[in-house]
Amino acid sequence: MPHVPPQQPAAGVSRRTVARATAAAGLAALLGAAAGTTPARAATRLGPRTLDVSVPSAALGRSAPVRLILPSDFGTRPDKTYPVLYLLHGAHDDYTSWTRETDIEAFTAGRDLIVAMPDAGPTGIPSAWRGGPDYETFQLKEVPALLARDYRASGTRAIAGVSTGGYGAMAHAARHPGAFTAAASYSGVLDTTAPGVPAIVNAIVARENLPAASLWGHPVFNLLTWRDFNPRARAGGLRGTALYVSQGSGVGGGGDPLPGILESALWPSAQGFARTLALLGIPATTHFYGGGGHDWAHWKPEFTASWPVLARALGVPE
Repeated sequence: MPHVPPQQPAAGVSRRTVARATAAAGLAALLGAAAGTTPARAATRLGPRTLDVSVPSAALGRSAPVRLILPSDFGTRPDKTYPVLYLLHGAHDDYTSWTRETDIEAFTAGRDLIVAMPDAGPTGIPSAWRGGPDYETFQLKEVPALLARDYRASGTRAIAGVSTGGYGAMAHAARHPGAFTAAASYSGVLDTTAPGVPAIVNAIVARENLPAASLWGHPVFNLLTWRDFNPRARAGGLRGTALYVSQGSGVGGGGDPLPGILESALWPSAQGFARTLALLGIPATTHFYGGGGHDWAHWKPEFTASWPVLARALGVPE
């Protein structure tokens, strides 16, 4: 964001008074008062463009957080609407991960878009759970409604995610054709019924002390449900959506071997997902690379590599 020198205070007005007034005006503009509307949801300002919003959710049966990064000119363009980039977190993490692990705030400065990072629960699997919370509805209906009502979001959306968030990006786009102009997955779970993958999914659920069957039921006895939420099985719904898929083969090496082991376990399902897209004649930009781990050290450069795909679909500068 370019530096703007502060204006000199008028004679007889203290600098402290001007500073307080400027800060109050800036906060009001950031939260939408400049547009003549005040957001109905509780919002906590974290920085010049970043805030956390608590969203009462009927789909979840509780309020859930969404972190937003607003455009640089949001407070000065009250009649302007903006496309939205949704960024989904991975397993055993939360909605703060993208701002904690990446420079997404600085990266999007000066670009005319809203970045939305919604909660997906402790497992990071943004799906409709059996008899439980419905993160799919929360992320696809309740959060977009909030953004359109209170933050001037347009109907143009792209979605990307890491790990189980990569699953969510592709599952959301596949199950709801046309909802997103682009979808990107970085080391995502892209074939939930591939050999070994149900065990991984169940382990993610079990680590949060939840019954494995509480997600989609038993992977054999409830196979139709597993298939219904499977990005590969629903890949036909991705036609017309710009796609980016990246996955490492994983390696064993020094230090903690788990990231490489998990990456290698998901390699076959990502390859199978890409083959299905090719058989359906659905174009996708893919990056399958040797080695790598299931971690932010590899996901950050993959997001940068995918940015041209996302930017073109959102209609913002690359």
